[in-house]
Amino acid sequence: MPNEADRFAVDVVYATAQKQKVIPINVAPGTTFIEAARRSRMAEFFPEIDLDKVKLGTFSRAVEHDDVLEPGMRVEIYRPLIADPKDVRRKRAEKAKEEGRANKITGGRA
Repeated sequence: MPNEADRFAVDVVYATAQKQKVIPINVAPGTTFIEAARRSRMAEFFPEIDLDKVKLGTFSRAVEHDDVLEPGMRVEIYRPLIADPKDVRRKRAEKAKEEGRANKITGGRA
């Protein structure tokens, strides 16, 4: 059993367009990302979080639920994408061409 002195602090973070929350927790060596997310009780503040399906990461790098935390890491709980970023960029470029803000052939600035 890990010694209490071996525990380390990690932050569990989640954000919406309206608000963000950071919950610091202490974990034992061997704690997984999903265990830390559950222990933080973040879903009590944001009921839309489905911890069985949610994507997790640390410092913008995706991780698996059962990856083990190390000191200095943080647990990021990601929201599902509303729109595909490639589609958004394509639509923005098409609109710029239609409005004359972009060259119709090269796509560069007009």
